[in-house]
Order: sequence, then C-alpha cells, then structure tokens
Amino acid sequence: MSDIVFIEQLEVQAILGILPEERTTPQRVVIELQLETDSRPAAQSKNIDDTLDYAALAEQVRTLTVAGEYLLIETLINDIADLCLRLPLAQAVTVRVCKPQAVSDALVGLQIYRAK
Repeated sequence: MSDIVFIEQLEVQAILGILPEERTTPQRVVIELQLETDSRPAAQSKNIDDTLDYAALAEQVRTLTVAGEYLLIETLINDIADLCLRLPLAQAVTVRVCKPQAVSDALVGLQIYRAK
C-alpha cells in the first residue's frame, strides 16, 4: 500500500481555454494532487531528502500552469502528471484541475490518474 502526499486547493490565475476572453484574461484555476509514495524511508531517516518536497512541487505546478497559457485543460493536466512522475519518489499521481468560472452554477474540470 502506498502513502499519499497531497496538495489541495492550489489556486492559480492563468490563461486556460479556447474562448477569446480565456485567451486574454487570466482566470482562477484550482489544482489538486495526490502522489503515491512510500513515506517510511523519510520517517526512519528523518531526512528531508527522503521525502517529496510538496512546497517545491506546488511552485513548479504553479509556474507550469501560468507559463503554459494552455488551450485545453487536457494538455495542462497531462503535463502536470508528467511533472509529478519525474520525481523519483512518486509512484503514481492523481491530478484534478477545475475551472470554477467555466460554467455557471457548476464546478467543472478534469481528473486523471497516472502511474509509472
């Protein structure tokens, strides 16, 4: 069984979408990650180098999302998953990306699961 390192409610203002207004005005994008890992080595060693650095990962995801100016949420979410799976301690990842303003009276987005 794997342990889960999670990041919830990471809010980013980014260009994401195909509509003309989405291409010019950043919108709120909410990202959530669940990374499967084994936390026992870090627990035993008490060494930060044996952990997934969630602060650094959150910043990398934020930078990727803003810099990418993505047309499709599908491309963004797959790029985030690829970024996470490049981490040596990540075994698998669930990524959820929501666009809160995309549909009135609803929260919409996409969730994927990827493993090494």
